[in-house]
Amino acid sequence: MKLQLTRPLVFFDLETTGLNIGTDRIVEISYHKVYPDGTAEGKTLRIKPMMSILGQEQQMHISDEASAVHGIHDEDLVNCPTFVEVAPELAKVFTDADIAGYNSNHFDLPLLAEEFLRANIQIDLMKCHRIDVFTIFQRKEPRNLTAAYQFYCGKDLTQAHSANADTMATYEVLMAQLERYDDVPTTVAELQEFTGGRNEFADFAGRIALDKEGIEIFNFGKYKGMRVGDVFRRDTGYYGWLMNGDFPQYTKNVFMRIYLSTKG
Repeated sequence: MKLQLTRPLVFFDLETTGLNIGTDRIVEISYHKVYPDGTAEGKTLRIKPMMSILGQEQQMHISDEASAVHGIHDEDLVNCPTFVEVAPELAKVFTDADIAGYNSNHFDLPLLAEEFLRANIQIDLMKCHRIDVFTIFQRKEPRNLTAAYQFYCGKDLTQAHSANADTMATYEVLMAQLERYDDVPTTVAELQEFTGGRNEFADFAGRIALDKEGIEIFNFGKYKGMRVGDVFRRDTGYYGWLMNGDFPQYTKNVFMRIYLSTKG
């Protein structure tokens, strides 16, 4: 079975300074963009992670744990561009395209969305179809990407945790999965549904869920299960607490949109 595309599909992978979606940064991004006519293009970028310290932008330290996984260290990125510098180029790659990755719905995609927000790039990744190849593998052969690559492609992933190697392995695994399983759908929209990428949430972090009518509800805390707009009308102080809390910026933007709608 072949993948059916009606618009480009971008396979991508990130290497980062750590595992906190709201505070960590990208140090490497690789993408492989496949077009409906079968052509493809790709690129790998090393990125110098930046953060504001006392009002000044400084290079952010990569945690020792992260460096031990992907092999990228602070000194490797000194002369690399920042995300702000490459953001316009990357935005063109992801605009009007669907997205695929390995465990991307829970980590890579929300972290990428945070980086675009910090760079003031207006691109809403929630509006595209999102395929998580890991979910297909987990349903069929629960393991990690290295094992998936060996199982489906019959090859060893010798450069695991290199963004480019992981991106290309993810692409090859999905192609092999479509060949192997007759019951795995081949359109991007159906693959999103199959891999659990349905729009059940209004944000990437899963803090704001959608009820049966598609209205935003809290998915945590004392107001869990209640509609966000109703809570903000009753308890404006809770909105202030949320905006000062340790939530990803994308989540805060959704809270702000709902809050402003209650004042209209």
